[in-house]
Order: sequence, then structure tokens, then C-alpha cells
Amino acid sequence: MNSLNSEAFALFGQHILWSDMVGNLFGLAALALGWRRSIWTWPVQFLAGLILFGAFFGHLTGSAGKQAIVMLVALYGWWQWQRGKDQGADGHISVRFATWRERAAMAAAAAVGTVAVALLFEAYPTLSWDPWPDAYIFVGTVVAMYAQARGMVEFWFAWLLVDLVGVPLNFANGYAFSGFVYVIYGALVLWGMRDWWLRSRDGARPVLEGAPA
Repeated sequence: MNSLNSEAFALFGQHILWSDMVGNLFGLAALALGWRRSIWTWPVQFLAGLILFGAFFGHLTGSAGKQAIVMLVALYGWWQWQRGKDQGADGHISVRFATWRERAAMAAAAAVGTVAVALLFEAYPTLSWDPWPDAYIFVGTVVAMYAQARGMVEFWFAWLLVDLVGVPLNFANGYAFSGFVYVIYGALVLWGMRDWWLRSRDGARPVLEGAPA
């Protein structure tokens, strides 16, 4: 994994690491597959987490630990989509808006989780050099992946909120390629949000008796 931590090239004065570039390209592919509701989004997300775990391990312990949890959530998403893929008429998982109770639960989990993780990072400074934004992105990512695993349209809103902080934080950390990828994430999130939004409305639309399917 040491070779992956070597410099690939320099861009606008930023040093791009192989691990940063490859891991985030897989992450970008995972988001695109999620937009298409392909179950392969989860293995690709797991692989992205594994590569980024190798990138951070040894010098950014907190970031490495975050990627380990992301990999666990990816396994949960794979299991959840395997169970629910027959719910959609096209063989893919069906999507829906979360209930108000689910939204409140996710918002509360995000708020409490961010505070808890940030305090942990502050207690152990070696885990993160910027505890609060780092905790916000980590917890937000986990919440977004959970919503994706449940087929909730709110998945895209959560990713958008993560993206707003992820871009400047990655540039500040020296992970320039991650910052550029987060910009592309933003465009994919908007397209994916529109697609899932429309699909959720189609899925909720009643079929009149005698009407063609």
C-alpha cells in the first residue's frame, strides 16, 4: 500500500497521491451506480473505503477509522438492497421519501453523532487536525449511506450537505483530488436527486383499474 501513498502528479501546486486519486475515483463511480440504483454501488463503495483506509492508515488514524466504518455501512447497504431489490418493478430497489419520523431520527443522529465524534477528536488530537468539520463530514456520510441503503430520496440531500463542507476541508487537508471529486459529486448529487425524486413520485402514483401498466 506504500506505493499507493506516493505522488501521482501535481496540479495547481497540490500534490496528488495515487491512493487519494484511485480511492476517490471509485467513490465517484459508487455514487454514479447509486444514481442508477445498481447494487454494485456497494462493492465499489467498499473498495473505495479500503483504498482510502490504506491512504490514511498510519498518519491520519481518525480518517482511517472512518473508512473502516464506511466499509461496514457498505456491507449493510449491500445486504439491504439484496433484500429489497425485488420491490421495484424493474428489478432494482424502489425509492421513496422518508417519513417525518425517519427524517427526525436521522437529523437527531447526525447532530448527536457529530458532537460526539468531534469531542472524541478533540480529546485525541492525533485523530483529526480539524475535529468539527471532520466529524460533520464523517457522520453525514454515514447518515447519507444509511438513507441510500433504505432507498430514501433524502440520501441525496444528505450528500449535498456533506459536499458543502467536504470541498474546502479536503483542499485544506492537502487532498486536492478529493476536493475536485467532491465538486463532481455535487453535480451527480443534483442529477441523482432529480432522478430518485421522480421515481418516488411514479412509485407512489396509483394505477387505475383497467389502465395499462
